[in-house]
Amino acid sequence: MGFSRVVSMVSIVTSLAAFVLASATVVPAQDDFSGVEIKVTRVAGNIYMLEGAGGNIGVSAGPDGILIVDDQFAPLADKIRTALKGIGNHKLRFILNTHFHGDHTGGNAVFGPEATIVAQSNVRRRLESGGMIQGEKYDPVSKEALPVITFDESLSVHMNGEEIKLLHVPSGHTDGDSIIFFSGANVVHMGDQFFNGGFPFVDLRSGGTVDGYVRNIGTVLEKLKPGVKIIPGHGPLATLEDLRTYHQMLVATTGLVQKKIKDGKTLEQSKAEGLPAEFERYGKGYINTDGWIETIYKSHENSRAH
Repeated sequence: MGFSRVVSMVSIVTSLAAFVLASATVVPAQDDFSGVEIKVTRVAGNIYMLEGAGGNIGVSAGPDGILIVDDQFAPLADKIRTALKGIGNHKLRFILNTHFHGDHTGGNAVFGPEATIVAQSNVRRRLESGGMIQGEKYDPVSKEALPVITFDESLSVHMNGEEIKLLHVPSGHTDGDSIIFFSGANVVHMGDQFFNGGFPFVDLRSGGTVDGYVRNIGTVLEKLKPGVKIIPGHGPLATLEDLRTYHQMLVATTGLVQKKIKDGKTLEQSKAEGLPAEFERYGKGYINTDGWIETIYKSHENSRAH
């Protein structure tokens, strides 16, 4: 099966790959992935993180086979496969999609025929129907790229000696986000509910909300154990303290902007005023400070409209 339908999403979401802050990988232009290298990091126990272009991949490798969380872009499939063989010569059995964006699901088209794809119900719906991201149209994907097991609230996969839990967190980055808990290894994959080191991209057209995004991280923080290792959707491997700091930043910045909205300031006035210097470093990624302020304004407008 060719890459044509999935690669059509690449031009929309490749810019998100630039946000892989900890990686020295060359970020591809359009669908040129020739310069991308896959970096493998052992996280804990039999859990690994793969960094390349697009969302970070989580891996469980063991006697029951390999399970991956997200699969980046279709043209990287061979490189991802090679990296997985370096971890262990096991069969790929499951793919868990944290959400529907193409830099996390593009490899579904290649890996789908050999492994079972699992995702929250809204992920399948959006992949199947196509739509818009950041003002750009993306096409429906092929049958092979669709999740074949879906769930609404939660689901567990029992594999490699532990329970791997998928928990749906609503109306955050999108309307179909899942957090993946590797219970035995004390590892969590946040998907794009965590852009480690930068302001988040909240996909308002796809059911995402700023308030939900902040609330979801707070919900996850209540469930985490000391010593947990956290795989973000983008950025370097993180600790519990890193996620707490990120949540505090989100609470602070959204609170500041929402006060400006309440005080009747326009979006342009708020952009001109900016945010305090302590948050400047978060505006150097895919979403800059102006973009984050605008996202908060638009999310507020959407909530009022509903």
